Amino acid sequence: MNRLNPRQKEAVMYIDGPCLVLAGAGSGKTSVITQKIAYLIQQCDMPARHIAAVTFTNKAAREMKERVGKLVKGKAAHGLTVSTFHNLGLNIIRRELKHLGYKSGFSIFDAEDAKALLKEIMLKNGDIDTDLVDTVQHQISNWKSGLIEPAQAAELAQSAGEQAWARVYERYNKALHAYNAVDFDDLIRLPSVLFASNDDVLQRWRQKIRYLLVDEYQDTNSSQYQMVKQLIGHRGALTVVGDDDQSIYAWRGARPENLSLLKQDFPSLQVIKLEQNYRSTARILKVANTLIANNPHEFDKTLWSDLGMGEPLRLIRCSNEEAEAERVATEILTQRLRRQCKFRDFAVLYRGNHQARLIELKLQHHQIPYNMSGGTSFFSRAEIKDIMAYLRLLVNPDDDNAFLRVINTPRRQIGTGTLEALGRYATEREVSLLTACDEMGLHAVIPKKGLENLREFCNWLGRVRNNCHNNEPIAAIREMINDINYEGWLHQNASSPKVAEKRMENIWTLVDSIRGTLEKISEDEMTGEERINTAVSRLLLQDLLDRQEEEDLTDRVQLLTLHASKGLEFPHVYLIGMEEELLPHRNSIEENNIEEERRLTYVGITRAKKTLTMTLAATRKQFGEKQATDPSRFLEELPEEDVEREGFSPATKEENEKKGAEAMASIKGMFDL
Repeated sequence: MNRLNPRQKEAVMYIDGPCLVLAGAGSGKTSVITQKIAYLIQQCDMPARHIAAVTFTNKAAREMKERVGKLVKGKAAHGLTVSTFHNLGLNIIRRELKHLGYKSGFSIFDAEDAKALLKEIMLKNGDIDTDLVDTVQHQISNWKSGLIEPAQAAELAQSAGEQAWARVYERYNKALHAYNAVDFDDLIRLPSVLFASNDDVLQRWRQKIRYLLVDEYQDTNSSQYQMVKQLIGHRGALTVVGDDDQSIYAWRGARPENLSLLKQDFPSLQVIKLEQNYRSTARILKVANTLIANNPHEFDKTLWSDLGMGEPLRLIRCSNEEAEAERVATEILTQRLRRQCKFRDFAVLYRGNHQARLIELKLQHHQIPYNMSGGTSFFSRAEIKDIMAYLRLLVNPDDDNAFLRVINTPRRQIGTGTLEALGRYATEREVSLLTACDEMGLHAVIPKKGLENLREFCNWLGRVRNNCHNNEPIAAIREMINDINYEGWLHQNASSPKVAEKRMENIWTLVDSIRGTLEKISEDEMTGEERINTAVSRLLLQDLLDRQEEEDLTDRVQLLTLHASKGLEFPHVYLIGMEEELLPHRNSIEENNIEEERRLTYVGITRAKKTLTMTLAATRKQFGEKQATDPSRFLEELPEEDVEREGFSPATKEENEKKGAEAMASIKGMFDL
């Protein structure tokens, strides 16, 4: 507590009502949350089991949990909830299954599963082009995040097309329920709907969670805020930490206006501002403050730092995008030598992933190691999805998506004709594909050989399930993988034996991960069936939340989008593509959503600790043709006295000579010991 500044200390100790901690970039918000949890337990005698802290990523939740663990030790921390919103929702659903009409072992559909189901529904409908599946999926996600049910979506529809989408939404929800499955948005929607309709359940959860802390509050959507309000009720035992200037996720349902709604819903709200930044130089903060002041604000704040004024920001205009990428790559090489720092001290930020291609090529050409954010998720690999589909089917026999993935992986001589007949029969009987396999009536629609193969698969799967529930589950899973000769299947389908071996290593890594998850689940609290069901559900949810969160701590330049950079910091930052239609993005200009683009630029600027260099290209290829570009409107909003510009007018002979002399002196300085 002694390390906190006065404002941080005030935020920690205020427990007389609802509290909004308006935390600027780099202002130590995580310290406030973790210290407040410790304060509630140690000074206010609140049992840890009645405190919940929620955030948005597994990484943030892990960091918070670790830091609380250093402050509150032993039994005092027992029962504390530190999790993502979606993990909290998952736990609520699991404990309230009977009220929601779900069975134990329900599946969580990821985006790919959900898209496949939607496509199938749209094909059956016939009145919506399946090319629109991504658009429909995004709309349904928005409806769910906004707590708009299918009937209400149909009422709000303003065209025949939107009416059709609402019908797909209704059938999609019914299909999910029939499959005993939920999608990612349901993890928040279903608890909110349940709390609104069942006061007994709501009161029980209010009794359990007596103090709630919310991190990154500006990223909450309507359903998340509704859940917060429901859990808190009129007690006001709430602390939320957020920054309206860093709200950059409107495209996925985040509502920065939820900060304003807090004042309406909790009139006694105490607002505490954290304005001291511990990350960046004063000049970087001055530029960021000046830029973001152009956005309207419900709450004003001004970041400041005592780390010194620092170097001027640089703005470099290059002739084209290739020259821009070359300049950034060579600058990283020379700056690394001149400043005697590591490659990992540099980050290149951009608005869209397509901008990274040229930077990658130039870094490769100069043999500069780099790491690009957003690589292939471990759980997105085909071999992992195969084995996870088997596990999903073990814990939820109604998961038709999983059934269809595994039935011929490896091949079992079950043809598409047999599967189509099975699908029609299951639909008519309103049962899952796996359940249909055991029904007597199936012999009338499927030939004898196909039926024998189906039932052989079902009987085998039943034996594996019994093994998992009644014996050692890890041994049962290993036996299952060997039974299907999955390693042989990989060797048959891989481009080389090395590739097959690598994929098999991934499978055993998955099995080890399941073992680790099982070890964290107490055998006293759950049966063997419940433990394996919980372990698989947690892994699926962990994957959904962990994608694009992995860190590479080796010595590499970091390449990442502005969205992915939020929450990170780097000594030296290059912010490229500072042009109209790139930043701000063309879509945002057309939709008149410039404020969010300005917040995105603000996030990019405040990632820099010591130096910030912004670049743009005078011309850029579009559709194969060279086009002149306009500098980003945000550049005109920066304070001129803090930005050194280069390339905006032809350099004089004296300027070129001076620049050459400085470069030579810098090179000589590198070798002066």
